[in-house]
Amino acid sequence: MSNLIEKQISREEIFKGVALHVVRDRIILPDGSESVREISLHNGAAAVIPILDDGRVIMERQFRYAHGRVMLEIPAGKLDTPDEPPLEGAKRELREETGAAADRYTYLGSIVPSPALINEVIHVYMAEGISLGESHLDSGEFLDVEYYTLDELYGMVMSGEITDAKTQIAILKAREILKNR
Repeated sequence: MSNLIEKQISREEIFKGVALHVVRDRIILPDGSESVREISLHNGAAAVIPILDDGRVIMERQFRYAHGRVMLEIPAGKLDTPDEPPLEGAKRELREETGAAADRYTYLGSIVPSPALINEVIHVYMAEGISLGESHLDSGEFLDVEYYTLDELYGMVMSGEITDAKTQIAILKAREILKNR
């Protein structure tokens, strides 16, 4: 496996904006030749699939500008800093976006959504023992909160209606865990 490692020679900042930080690295390939990698740096993110006591799941519907459409997703968001504990980020996003808090969190694993272009890692949790309150959306954030059963969501994943990767994975993992309890 060590024969696959690429080594950084230098880094040049290309763009640093509100959400994107793009760099160009000069690298040495495993065969000793040089090449270039352009990547986007990211703090990481946390996502949570909140399961109510009656089995319904709290979901969000929001417009995603990059895709030009409204998408159904689980609550999620970028970590405030690269060293913010992902569970704290998941709790914050759940509370801010849906007004919910949970007694129990189960770590479902991490997702690397686009390994060739961005170093983002999304940490996914299942939340149970939910209590509902008021949401506190960030400025400029707009979404609708909706409720579905896991079976409904599973059908939406399998039919292609839910296309967001973190949401698909969370639904499939949570459904399997709860089915095997």
